[in-house]
Amino acid sequence: MGIGVAPGPAPDPGSTHERLLDAALTSFGTRGYEATSLDALAAELGVRKQTILYYHPSKAELLDAVLDRSAGELADELRRAVARPAEGFDRIEATVRAVFRLAVRRPALLGLLREVGRLGPVPTQRLVGPLESLVAEAQAWLEAEMAGGRIRRSDPQMLLLSLYSAVMGVATEVEVLEAFGVEQTLRSMVVRRRELLRFLRAALAPEPEGSDQS
Repeated sequence: MGIGVAPGPAPDPGSTHERLLDAALTSFGTRGYEATSLDALAAELGVRKQTILYYHPSKAELLDAVLDRSAGELADELRRAVARPAEGFDRIEATVRAVFRLAVRRPALLGLLREVGRLGPVPTQRLVGPLESLVAEAQAWLEAEMAGGRIRRSDPQMLLLSLYSAVMGVATEVEVLEAFGVEQTLRSMVVRRRELLRFLRAALAPEPEGSDQS
């Protein structure tokens, strides 16, 4: 079972706590967890460090809160992307486009996905746990599409992992380059998305009837 995100009142985007979570996400997703300092966050927000500790008694607990909120945001974005019924490559394209929109609008959120993988199984499970139902649905959908002849047959679990790696790698490369001071443009992002979709469409096209699929 995944780790659920407890429901609560709608956040106030201008509140100190929400600004803290935004600043922490940016720092964790760009500079990394170890390089993030509560003192630096306090200075950036114009508050005392004790204010941060009032909301979250440690940096680890602040990370947990950021992971919980980020898991909810990711789940919402992905569910919206696949809300309309679609067959074959259309749903995959909708998901890819949703990830690229996040890469433009919320680069630190995708950066957090990379960072959490380096922090060990507990924080990773905290982030991906709430997404387990989406993963199961995606795998079942791939199996159905393969059975219907709309996607090339392969191992659904490995295909899903390969799709995740390819999409995240290409979509987040821009953010990584920016972290190293290399300026990117919206046009370059569009080109990356177009070429990735072209590659995935060719890779997932069903085998012609009678061909050897061994």
